[in-house]
Amino acid sequence: MSEENWAALGATSLDEVRRRAAVIDAVAEIEPIEIDGAVRYAWNNGGGESAVWYFTPDKQALLLTFDHESRLNLSVDEDYSAQEALYGGVPEHLVTLVRNRPGNYESMNVVDAETGAAIHYASGVFWFDGERWAQGEGFLEHCRREDLDPLSESGFTSCLGEYRFGEEFTPEAIVEYRAALGWYEDGDVEPDEALAEIRDVFARLG
Repeated sequence: MSEENWAALGATSLDEVRRRAAVIDAVAEIEPIEIDGAVRYAWNNGGGESAVWYFTPDKQALLLTFDHESRLNLSVDEDYSAQEALYGGVPEHLVTLVRNRPGNYESMNVVDAETGAAIHYASGVFWFDGERWAQGEGFLEHCRREDLDPLSESGFTSCLGEYRFGEEFTPEAIVEYRAALGWYEDGDVEPDEALAEIRDVFARLG
């Protein structure tokens, strides 16, 4: 399934990826942020999983996933050099978007005790070069060394579930996906109410 989802992302135009990222950002009630001309959209499930997108004006992108239960959750060790190494091979103009930036709910910082340098935690590092998506070389090297599957251990599939790559992207599909995960079982929000709110987001963002 992870490989299928990776292929589905690659088969989706960057404009459509960005549209879905903007919609899910709004559904999750997260404010978009502009950083050095790039726009950040994000998602979190309130339980330790997140996806963060950065789209640059020159049609490149950075995608970070985080799964707190993964063996790729390096925040447990607070090892700056290990986390920084996961960004190896990603162009510096993309990495600078997450280097020495304020931490936030989706992206905590790890700080180098010696230099004070900071970088966002991520269990998965992916980027778009203008033509295709790639997995960060440092990220892949760490996975090879630790005998980890990059896509499953990074939370790629679970963190990107609501974006529905390769599948129908509608308010109904999002609510159905969330219902299957038990989002509405506590009764705080009814599926019909959630559907109406998500339809409003689609109406605003297309």
